[in-house]
Amino acid sequence: MGLFSKPIKTLDDLFVHTLQDIYYAENQIAKNLPTMIEKATDPQLKQGFETHRQETLNQVKRLEQVFQMHGQPVKGVTCAAMDGILEEATEIMGDVDDKEVLDAAMLASAQAVEHYEITRYGTLIAFAKQLGREDCAAVLQQNLDEEKATDKKLTAIAESKVNRKAA
Repeated sequence: MGLFSKPIKTLDDLFVHTLQDIYYAENQIAKNLPTMIEKATDPQLKQGFETHRQETLNQVKRLEQVFQMHGQPVKGVTCAAMDGILEEATEIMGDVDDKEVLDAAMLASAQAVEHYEITRYGTLIAFAKQLGREDCAAVLQQNLDEEKATDKKLTAIAESKVNRKAA
């Protein structure tokens, strides 16, 4: 555990820690999406990133609601996994000159982000239900549903044109 993190001794502690993890991750995603929006050249991909940025801001608000419902202060803890995914995405974006390949690279990075979020929300929902917090699980389910939908949209964009253009 980090220097200022509370020790994890119970499932409730783990639920709160995981909530803090995804809260940090969502905020980092919100900060990074404007760069991807700016660099995207495919109009559908650019629109997808813009839509997801708004969804991400709404997801942050829902997470804040879950903190409040669970009687916890709203705060994040550094998520090394998300930091790594976003750092890798930034490095790749800096290494690609071809705009069509750049779109494919950003799309692939966005899907890595989505898959991480999907695992976190699935875990949080399972923890919430085990803790008897169906109310928290229902709010978290909204975020999970959006993440899955975004992943499907990104797959469709990749398969229908972006990857083909990059090839």
